[in-house]
Amino acid sequence: MLFAVLSGLITSSLIVPFGRFLKSKWGFILAFLPCILFLYFLQYTAAIVDGNIIHQHISWVPSLGVDFQFRLDGLSLLFTFLITGIGTAIFLYARSYLKGYPNFDRFFGFLCLFMAAMLGVVLSDNIFLLFIFWELTSISSFFLIGFNNEQSDSRKSALTALSITGLGGLFLLAGLTLLGNIADTYTISELVDKRSLLIEHPLYPLILGLIFIGAFTKSAQFPFHFWLPGAMKAPTPVSAYLHSATMVKAGIYLLARFFPILGGTEYWTYPLLIVGGITMLYGAIHSLFRVDMKGVLAYSTISALGILTFLLGMGTKEAIIAAAVFLLVHALYKATLFLITGIIDHETGTRDLSKLQGLRKVLLPVAVAGLLASLSSAGMPLTLGFIGKDLIYDATLKFDTQLALFVTIAAVVTNIGLVAAGFMAGIKPFAGKLPDQFKDLHLPYKSMWIPPLILAVLGLLLGIYPKWIGDILTQQTASSIFGNNVEVHLKLWHGFNTVLILSLLTLALGTILYLINKPSSSKLLKVEKLNVLAPQTLFTRFGNGFVAFSNRYTQTLHNGFLRSYHLKIILFAEALLAYKLYLSGPIYIDYSKLSAISIYEVSIVLILIGALYLVVSTSSRLTAVVSMSVIGYCICLLFVIYSAPDLAMTQFTIDTLSTVLFVLVLYKLPVFMNYMGSKVLIRDAIVALSFGALLSMIALKVLQEPVDTVVSDFYGANAYLMAKGKNVVNVILVDYRGIDTMFETIVLAIAALGVYSLLKLRLKSSEKE
Repeated sequence: MLFAVLSGLITSSLIVPFGRFLKSKWGFILAFLPCILFLYFLQYTAAIVDGNIIHQHISWVPSLGVDFQFRLDGLSLLFTFLITGIGTAIFLYARSYLKGYPNFDRFFGFLCLFMAAMLGVVLSDNIFLLFIFWELTSISSFFLIGFNNEQSDSRKSALTALSITGLGGLFLLAGLTLLGNIADTYTISELVDKRSLLIEHPLYPLILGLIFIGAFTKSAQFPFHFWLPGAMKAPTPVSAYLHSATMVKAGIYLLARFFPILGGTEYWTYPLLIVGGITMLYGAIHSLFRVDMKGVLAYSTISALGILTFLLGMGTKEAIIAAAVFLLVHALYKATLFLITGIIDHETGTRDLSKLQGLRKVLLPVAVAGLLASLSSAGMPLTLGFIGKDLIYDATLKFDTQLALFVTIAAVVTNIGLVAAGFMAGIKPFAGKLPDQFKDLHLPYKSMWIPPLILAVLGLLLGIYPKWIGDILTQQTASSIFGNNVEVHLKLWHGFNTVLILSLLTLALGTILYLINKPSSSKLLKVEKLNVLAPQTLFTRFGNGFVAFSNRYTQTLHNGFLRSYHLKIILFAEALLAYKLYLSGPIYIDYSKLSAISIYEVSIVLILIGALYLVVSTSSRLTAVVSMSVIGYCICLLFVIYSAPDLAMTQFTIDTLSTVLFVLVLYKLPVFMNYMGSKVLIRDAIVALSFGALLSMIALKVLQEPVDTVVSDFYGANAYLMAKGKNVVNVILVDYRGIDTMFETIVLAIAALGVYSLLKLRLKSSEKE
């Protein structure tokens, strides 16, 4: 399984140096990669059907609990088939659809990277490994959504998608980390055995909330759904692959994978029922007002994802079976409809449903694929969609008796909207009279219309022979989600019952809704007037407010003036020191322990005060520099008086060098600016005096602390014996604190290089402005 993941990553990296060959006739070779991977996973089908689970464990970072742990069961196998099977169709389709694009090779590099990341997500058996691939899907999808990066809308859509899914990823990481820490294991398959511990833990609701946010953002659940319609700015192959069959179902996969670990409680059921229910109704209703074919498909996809979340929230055996079947149903018909949309856009130059009709006369195979896909979407008998819809209604009717009626009504209303939306995308462009401007159209390359036709026919064949997937794939998928062996026997006919009546009613009402609903720009404008209350508007306002706050914060705390930084640093230090002094209690001064004040000390302090007055009052920079050096020399004399000649020599050297350097660069400095008014001077004086007073109090506080010479005795006794140095201070700096001193030296070197670069900088007149 590691081979499957690495093959996509390696291929993506090889496209960088060898991508030019893809623009020639050899581009079709790339489609062999997902095809080979599909066949690779197909060989495991027999083992999975027998109830086996394939594990692979390769040590990676054992100290952090991160290993290459992969697991292939029924749920993983279904997703690998979707990723590689539909991926094969997308790779073939994209080769012709994007022919002539300037960044053709780059697109396939991102696509291979995304495919590898998705395979990593569904195969990972380690929560941190899963998260790494989870984030990689967000990053690769960012590049795919923003592939037409010369368009501002594409860039904005890519940033929105990355922001929403990336934010969800942070919450997910927190939830997964808590989960692993509580269970004391980061292996997903082992977490099942810790179910009782996790559910009974006080942090269980928090863990669920964090994981839900991660899943909701990735799978476009309300109120995080708005990134998905915006992502339709991406090329159609991206929409067909990422936003119908794979990436948007990553959140669904996450919920399904953790259902046997965290599911089956009220904290699990009701949030998923509410969020999934709102999402599926919201998406179905909004899809009816869209004019752009991609917009119709985007909102119907949101609705379908809401249905899957809804079913996983119900958590009954019937609901899990319905979710397992609907995963495949939706992937087949929605990928087909997206690919058909791309063909129509490619040939006609428009996706406007108010302008498209009669295209069956020039695009007959495409029309057939659209008809079959829309019928599967509607749940027409003899299609896989019919079986999927029956299972959904069977699950809602058998749900909790108090909620069965409500969840069934919600499912019926949603499916009525999806029937109409499917007909809008799959039938309307091909029905009616062909406009004159489309009479000269012709079929595109076979590699464009054959893949959607195969997917559409597959939806019909699996509907006629549901046993092919019922006993083989769906049963193992449902068993993996439910955590126990689930018997699944899909049938084309379940008899005349309430479920059948609901299915036929849905089909009839959905068809009527399609016939009476005429999409138009005027209707869309009326709906968009409600965008004032839409989640996207609220998120945008929050984002703008955060940007405004960031600007004010930056202008206040990071305005670029050194004096401002010094002031804030000193104020913060004063606050911390004052708080610490407050906690430590009152200061008691034992005057008997203080030495008498000598005339020398008084004289030095008076000289120091005079020099300080010159520094703050002079308008001459040279006078200020000289006065600062006088202050330094006065401190040197104090060190000498208090028997610290080594410190005095160090201080003397530094002050002398600083004074010389300041004088040398005076001619480089700007004119002395007297920016300080009286208020600023008073403020700075108060801050400075407060800082001095605090340091004085700290010094007095130190005097009343008991003296402990353990550390100094150790250095004094061992400096020469262990480090062969007679100067204890030097030994501490060079040996005992050698690494610290090394980094200090590096910082000084970097600062010196920066100063040198600024001195040598020569700006043009335009750059100075």
